[in-house]
Amino acid sequence: MRVLLAGGGTAGHTSPLLATADALQRLEPEVAITCLGTPRGLENRVVPEAGYPLELVPPVPLPRRPSGDLAKVPARLRRAVKETLAIVDRVRPDVIVGYGGYVSMPAYLAARRRRLPLVVHEQNALPGIANKFGARVATRVAVSFPDTPLPRAEYVGLPVRRMIATLDRAALRAEARAAFDLDPDLPTLVVTGGSQGARRLNQALVGASAALGSAGIQVLHVAGPKGTSDPSWRDPVDAGVPYRVLPYVERMDLALAAADLMVCRAGASSVVEAASTGVPAIFVPLPIGNGEQALNARPVVAAGGALSCEDADFTADYVAATVPELLGDPDRIAAMGRAAADLVPSDADERLAAITLDAGRGGGRA
Repeated sequence: MRVLLAGGGTAGHTSPLLATADALQRLEPEVAITCLGTPRGLENRVVPEAGYPLELVPPVPLPRRPSGDLAKVPARLRRAVKETLAIVDRVRPDVIVGYGGYVSMPAYLAARRRRLPLVVHEQNALPGIANKFGARVATRVAVSFPDTPLPRAEYVGLPVRRMIATLDRAALRAEARAAFDLDPDLPTLVVTGGSQGARRLNQALVGASAALGSAGIQVLHVAGPKGTSDPSWRDPVDAGVPYRVLPYVERMDLALAAADLMVCRAGASSVVEAASTGVPAIFVPLPIGNGEQALNARPVVAAGGALSCEDADFTADYVAATVPELLGDPDRIAAMGRAAADLVPSDADERLAAITLDAGRGGGRA
């Protein structure tokens, strides 16, 4: 069977795509997988590194508000669909899987033109424009969160990498802390703003570095590729406790294993990776977009597995008041971790892979 996986841009799309690709190979070793992305996304690095062929088409941004760019969308879309159809005719997939984002709309239209089975996976609790369209013409529709408003949605969870889905944090903790040059015994906060970093998180954590150090809390701060070169960046205060700053972490399993508590945005991957591994979190939903990040975090927060803080309220004072209190209460931290871990399916990658194989064999709606 030949499968075309369409998704890219940020880790929010590429991570579930790669997790699905790996699961497809486990379930059907002879499957031929091709990935579809755009020239500007993270997929240009991570897909080839994972060993999968990557085809590129022009991105088609869909403006959320009326603007000059809106008038250019039809022409851009026609060009992207034409190039996608050429790839489809060359690769000849038995099924196309789309994860939303800039590259998916041309893939959905190409699947419809060639009458190919289409599987749509939505990462967020509130779907984007491309997946709202894709779900209307798809053979199967899979979602990461219950009650996602898409027709015929099947709740499978969010595919995450096996190294995370099968992570034993306790067994890996000593190795993880050594890998980041952290103290093996101190309470540990891990901070990440996603694959691009987050200025608000960076400013608040650095601003609270003296208070965290005084409380004996060490920090692994993933500041993003441009974090420390941002004009607003200030180096953390040296309080005699490890405070490690990195632009990016390749081994997210090690970062999760090192953590007693995580501060992060509430993108679907961040929410699911923290929850599925039992890491208590403070989620700071991105204040732009259509509000999907706040909805992503809501089930974990409601279950007691995390806190949520609005972006405008996430300040150095908030960090200094909240983080030491949480990490100073091991029983509460343990209860939060258990509550989070009970919420999230750990086999979403194989569930989505099985749906894909079934659709490619002619299962589901024609």
